Amino acid sequence: MPFREINSRMVEATVSPGQRLFSQRGAMLAYKGEVSFTPNLQGGQGGVMSMIGRRVADEATPLMTVEGSGTVLFGHGGHHIQVISLTGDTLYVEADRLLAFDGTLQQGTMFMGSQGGVMGMVRGQVTGQGLFTTTLKGQGAVAVMAHGGVIEVPISPQRPVHVDPQAYVAHHGDVRNKLSSALGLRDLVGRGSGEAFQLELSGSGSVYVQASEEKL
Repeated sequence: MPFREINSRMVEATVSPGQRLFSQRGAMLAYKGEVSFTPNLQGGQGGVMSMIGRRVADEATPLMTVEGSGTVLFGHGGHHIQVISLTGDTLYVEADRLLAFDGTLQQGTMFMGSQGGVMGMVRGQVTGQGLFTTTLKGQGAVAVMAHGGVIEVPISPQRPVHVDPQAYVAHHGDVRNKLSSALGLRDLVGRGSGEAFQLELSGSGSVYVQASEEKL
């Protein structure tokens, strides 16, 4: 794993020759060694089409390609940072929550309507997360940002997890998600999203939940 947690708001990444990382622009705090930072114009490993997908959704997050030999300290806006290790599965995460990630991971874009049909699209609009989400797949590590710290909640077929959409950070594994409401139409009038809507995740995997309902 290239990331080492310094504290809850900073991580240190080891950069080795022949390898690369991607980071959000402006996330570098300090570095040692011979390290270069190059604006990434092709949307990471997902290529041009991945970038176009996020542009259409107005969800593209500018990335830097980090290469060389040395160590880099990353942090952004004083947000809490969670390092997530992937062992071949796929992480679903909003692009603006990405602090840095392994260059070995394959980056893509998923249309929210493909999980839950129309309700998947409604979920994106209600939560403010938009119609697309970023996917990272393979062997490697990802550093994501959140408000107030993050807890990993296991998901099993026998125990679906219900999450406040505003507290959702990311999830991985063989997981389906849908937006549901425990309230009737009359109850929804005059209410914000809040507890009126719940994000139900079922299957096998984990969901990462932040200790706040505030978006980045």
